[in-house]
Amino acid sequence: MQIVAPVAPSNALMTLLAKYDGRAPRYTSYPTAVQFTPEVDGETYQRWLAELALDQPVSLYAHIPMCDRLCWYCGCNTRAVHGRQTVTDYVALLVQEIALAEAKLPGRLKANALHLGGGTPNMMSPDNLATLFGALKHVFQFEADAEIAAELDPAVLTEEWVKAAAFHGLNRASLGVQNLSPVVQAAVNREESFEEIERCVGWLRAAEVKSINLDLMYGLPHQTTANTLSTLHKVLTLRPERLALFGYAHVPWMKAHQKLIDEKALPGAAERLEQSEAAAALLIAEGYVRIGLDHFALPEDELSIALAEGRMHRNFQGYTTDAASTLLGFGASAISSLPQGFVQNIPQEHPWREAVASGRAPIARGVALTPDDRWRGEIIERLMCDLAVDVADVSARHGRDWRDLSDALARLTPFVEDGLAVVDGAKVRMIGDGRLVVRSACAAFDAYFAPEAERHSRTL
Repeated sequence: MQIVAPVAPSNALMTLLAKYDGRAPRYTSYPTAVQFTPEVDGETYQRWLAELALDQPVSLYAHIPMCDRLCWYCGCNTRAVHGRQTVTDYVALLVQEIALAEAKLPGRLKANALHLGGGTPNMMSPDNLATLFGALKHVFQFEADAEIAAELDPAVLTEEWVKAAAFHGLNRASLGVQNLSPVVQAAVNREESFEEIERCVGWLRAAEVKSINLDLMYGLPHQTTANTLSTLHKVLTLRPERLALFGYAHVPWMKAHQKLIDEKALPGAAERLEQSEAAAALLIAEGYVRIGLDHFALPEDELSIALAEGRMHRNFQGYTTDAASTLLGFGASAISSLPQGFVQNIPQEHPWREAVASGRAPIARGVALTPDDRWRGEIIERLMCDLAVDVADVSARHGRDWRDLSDALARLTPFVEDGLAVVDGAKVRMIGDGRLVVRSACAAFDAYFAPEAERHSRTL
């Protein structure tokens, strides 16, 4: 294990990055969810389902918006529940929603991926898993090499659950770690030990789950560079295939439970940057490949290979190798991505339950894609994934003249002058510390972006 001495960001770097540290989307879609409207409704979605091509595989997502505990930092759509009957009832409605989609699909589509997200998917019992997988495999033909992943809370994970999920094909798992400092954990209502994490990883390895990701965070209350690196030194002994390092987004006006966090204990911008960059330096020193904004993977991992080959993608689950043009989401707040556009299910669980129980597609809002959206969306995705994009090359694929984006390219001039990007005609490449502000660079190509709107998290 290498020891990497943290280096505090210079005043010059902080001044430079502060210039770009506004609010910008995370660009897990384009247009972003801010542009979704009720004009795209359940009838629209069902029409889009019927138009899907039978020969194109789809990806699937199931959202489980329930946890055993509510972590105060959480930005997900979830709630704490006590008693598993609530979960069982929810899974029964998931099955009904899947059946509603089946009635509109052109036939039995192939599925190349399934992601169980939340919330806490391992709040489902083994019987719940059997029910959900039975419904999905009845409607969709899972490919032999389908990627089946789940987000897991170590505090409520059991060996029995791991074995049951592995029986159904689980081959990727993501464990929430965040930070192992007891002081930080107490400040965000998420207490767990390294020994718990280690035990869970052991169960997953024994069940032959081939890829394990650990989620960590920086910028939490009372978090320091020292306890960030201490956490990393411990979890790296487990040699996970992937790690994600997310910056805590403090948005109490959107997530009321974040008001329970002591804002005075939150690290400042310089401290956040030091934490993230010290963690990145350690991971790189340990042989991990830095991917995009916040992911790291071993060189032999599929994500690292996809990055090297220029075929990495970005969707609502973050960076991925999944190239499917359709992602069908089930459950409260789940978002679906189809060739025609995006739709989001009703976020609130109880209205979602009522809609499904009454036989209605539980769609709250969405957006239909225009040719301009597809064009700009590919440019933004490539910049987010590769930190570089050939605007002319993308434009040619969309039958557009790249010079129509001259204004967008011109908006990158400050990035060039500050040594964060290189623009050579239609070719854009983030350099040096430009990775840290790539979201702001992407916003230059976003036709909907309103820089004064405080709808997004800060870029740093």
